Amino acid sequence: MIVVTGATGNVGQPLVRALVRAGEPVIAVSRSEIGVPAGVRHHQADLAEPQSLEPALQGAAVLFLLTSPDFMANGNIHAVLDVVRAADVPRVVLLSSHGVGTGRHPSVLEDAVEQSGLEWTMLRPGNFDSNSLQWADMVRTQRVVAAPFGDVAIPAVDPADIAEVAAIALREPRHQGNIYTLTGPEPISPRQQAAAISAALGESVRFVEQSRAEARTQMLRYMPEAVVDATLGALGTPSAAERAVSPDIERLLGRPPRTFAEWVSRSITAFK
Repeated sequence: MIVVTGATGNVGQPLVRALVRAGEPVIAVSRSEIGVPAGVRHHQADLAEPQSLEPALQGAAVLFLLTSPDFMANGNIHAVLDVVRAADVPRVVLLSSHGVGTGRHPSVLEDAVEQSGLEWTMLRPGNFDSNSLQWADMVRTQRVVAAPFGDVAIPAVDPADIAEVAAIALREPRHQGNIYTLTGPEPISPRQQAAAISAALGESVRFVEQSRAEARTQMLRYMPEAVVDATLGALGTPSAAERAVSPDIERLLGRPPRTFAEWVSRSITAFK
């Protein structure tokens, strides 16, 4: 049995589907009620209340651990891992962040998992293609994309690729002790992303460059301050490591990572 936390999200949903296609028994865990594929059991739990996870872990062979953006402020990773150990789940696949590897983000979650005594695999995705959904309303209503650092390019990764890698890591214990950096196939700037959305729509989408201060004010509405500042640093002044394309997705999946344009073509209804 594989337990997937964060099952409602951009990675969790395709991950559950990928595991079902592979014939794996799955328990999908989320904070809210969701529809799940046939044969998948849903369990409602909040990692900020670790004991709420415990019923889903009985008999599980591996846990996909995905924490929400507010978990660092409201959660206790050590308490979560105590519950995992008590349920005799031997292995964890953690969705971490490329920023941990580059030193941009704290390593608290990874450190706790490494020190837990559990078998582990770390996935470090960078900038998600789906982050561009923050522009969906302005594209629908104004045919505009507003973002900072318009011509600074970093790789953006398709959540479906992250999910496919996670499915492999969950199903194959040979990935124990490995850390995978997950990026798209090439760096892409916000202006280029806007152009890709425009091409998929078949309509002009204007790009408007925000100041760093304007972007920060907007991001603080839905992200913790420390995360906002680290994110703006990575977007505005990325290091060589943050600009680099990782080979890990192609090595694990046997194909190149999907492009941003491919993600847009699948998600274009959000922008119409």
